[in-house]
Amino acid sequence: MFTKAQAKRLASIKRLLADAHAKLPLRFGFVLWDGSTVPENYPREGFAVALADEGVVASLTRRPKIETLINLWASARIDIVNGTIFDLVALRPDVRTKNIRYAVDWKKAFDVARRFLLVSRGGPWPLESIPDDKPSSGNVAENKSNVHYHYDISNKFYALFLDTEMGYTTAYFHDWQQDIETAQQNKFDYVCRKLRLKPGERLLDMGCGWGGLMFHAAQNYGVIVYGVTLAEQQYDFICEKIGRLGLDGRVSVALKDYAAVEGQFDKIAQLEMFEHVGYANHRTFYRTVYRLLARDGLYLHQANTRLAKRDERHFRRKRPELRAVTKYILPGTEFDHIGMTVTNLERNGFEVHDIENWREHVVLTLKLWHDRLYENREAAAREVGEVTTRMWLVYLAGGSIAYERNTACVYQTLASKRHRGPSGLPPTRADLYR
Repeated sequence: MFTKAQAKRLASIKRLLADAHAKLPLRFGFVLWDGSTVPENYPREGFAVALADEGVVASLTRRPKIETLINLWASARIDIVNGTIFDLVALRPDVRTKNIRYAVDWKKAFDVARRFLLVSRGGPWPLESIPDDKPSSGNVAENKSNVHYHYDISNKFYALFLDTEMGYTTAYFHDWQQDIETAQQNKFDYVCRKLRLKPGERLLDMGCGWGGLMFHAAQNYGVIVYGVTLAEQQYDFICEKIGRLGLDGRVSVALKDYAAVEGQFDKIAQLEMFEHVGYANHRTFYRTVYRLLARDGLYLHQANTRLAKRDERHFRRKRPELRAVTKYILPGTEFDHIGMTVTNLERNGFEVHDIENWREHVVLTLKLWHDRLYENREAAAREVGEVTTRMWLVYLAGGSIAYERNTACVYQTLASKRHRGPSGLPPTRADLYR
């Protein structure tokens, strides 16, 4: 039974939500902590947003920030009924965000605020102990800690949504109906063709993940592959696979920071590891690639980027959504823009040959990963816990939506050491599309 004050609070939020539902109009309903719905008699099988307790409204009233919302989502105190985050976005009102405030009945909103202002925010708050993120300093121990946080969650967890080769970078679709298995194989092969791999060449995979590119290149192009990673579970996975496939001497891996690699390589690939490097360490990274690459070698750089702003000061300001990603999911990461990528390559002695936009490929990659994790969410929760599972669902869905809205991108860039004379590349790119 509710007290009189609790009943009045419940009635106030119902009035506010019902008014918003009618005016915007909303194409989804709400389920409140007493089991009632807004609109009244909203079908139980309908898509809805569920609020688990009074503390949800109280905490958002006092601190209406993305960190509050993420904590409430992670603890399932805000939840989605009969659908996913993609459904919520698809059903959002066809109204500009800045115009929504004109549809709010501020008298009803003030009534909710005054009634909930002193109500306990309740709990749990599973993410509050996570410190704010800071840019990577380049320190090896710090790099390893950041990598461990993201990649050493559990190989079994990643296997629930990745393809069988555990490709954890943007896949490449020949048509938009292809599955993730096919698209990842497309990507591995496309990278090998762009690098013009030849039997006997030495390939370095910087930040090699679970080794998908390494094994594809060794088995299909006859190259000798060396990969480096700071993720211990990735390292163990690759070592076991090398032995199982009998590829000793053809594939090798080291648990090592990229800057500590020695030797000379005919070709170098970096697939979406660069984001972990950090702005302050860009020169170190590119000079390392330059040092390791043979004179006539090729370097393939695949990285997530943000959109350039009117100057670097404005570019380096992070929106709340990006701060949340780097705080809760990808600590230490910083995303450059494609102009910065090209500038850094040229400043550090490279000639840029090709730049390819993969934005629509990453939209679909993240969507397919999300859908596979959503289908396996109970197994994921058993493996890594419900909080981590829910955070990854919102991370993958949010990422796909951001790329779809063209606020971020993935570019694949091919470069070589700059020198006089022919580059060695063919006159057209026809050989890539076979």
